[in-house]
Amino acid sequence: MQSYLEFEKDLADLEGKAVELRMLAKKGGGVDVEGEAKQLDAKAAQLLAELYSNLDPWQKCQIARHPARPHALAYVKTLFTEFTPLAGDRNFAEDHAVIGGLARLNDRPVMVIGQEKGADTKSRIERNFGMARPEGYRKAARLMALADRFALPVVTLIDTPGAYPGKGAEERGQSEAIARSTEMCLKLGAPLVAVVIGEGGSGGAVALAAGDRVMMLEHSIYSVITPEGCASILWKDAEKMREAAAALRLTAQDLKKLGVVDRVVKEPTGGAQRDPMAAIRAVGNAIDQELKGLAGKSPEELRAARRKKFLEMGDATLQ
Repeated sequence: MQSYLEFEKDLADLEGKAVELRMLAKKGGGVDVEGEAKQLDAKAAQLLAELYSNLDPWQKCQIARHPARPHALAYVKTLFTEFTPLAGDRNFAEDHAVIGGLARLNDRPVMVIGQEKGADTKSRIERNFGMARPEGYRKAARLMALADRFALPVVTLIDTPGAYPGKGAEERGQSEAIARSTEMCLKLGAPLVAVVIGEGGSGGAVALAAGDRVMMLEHSIYSVITPEGCASILWKDAEKMREAAAALRLTAQDLKKLGVVDRVVKEPTGGAQRDPMAAIRAVGNAIDQELKGLAGKSPEELRAARRKKFLEMGDATLQ
């Protein structure tokens, strides 16, 4: 069943009427409604294209959070073969918000690490809605260190509203774990390609995204804080999230202009939730191209280029 966002109300009406007409025809009565249903389909397709050609930042936030949008596990299952999950931080516990392991991408051995939100109520609770605790970031750092040891490229899939801010997480060193994971990204001697597939929230996203190539899906978002959190701080009113979303410049298009991300991966019309397989294949092709471009570079070359990239980022945003 298609799930519609707030701004897709008129689209829902058109597509709903087309479905109703076809259901009526199936029940019998000798009424030929297919022609009218096809007209409604055409109007809906046109409206869908118009809506998604002129999205504002808050609408992009809604799309990035869409429950039907493919999450990290869907990408891993579709794009990677021989996936061998690795668990635990060798210190405290296993964090199900972070998945990772050895795999092959087009027969190329890689280490893949992703933030998983879950697909239903049970799995979302188990995955803590993609909000990792310190053990999740320590696991990510451990897997990156393992990849570095064997010169395996690292692919990260970012999709989190932010790191988990609970008391226990803070007691176990949340900020230190995020910093260590970010440090591991920066000192890797192997290529690191990061993709923001949904939400990229604050340090919880940066901890997996400080790579040689950072990509974003067309309707994903990447920001230091959520629009609601920003609005609560600046305006003391979470309902100002639309203004905050615009001020944060969190869309893939804005961040590409600012030099924060290197590539925007186009989504199917209507977003990744409308055609998950097409979106996943597009991401897979982009990752493959970027890894090919990084192949053959020495650890020293990769570290130097990565360092230069992030040191120059502040200058690019001020221009």
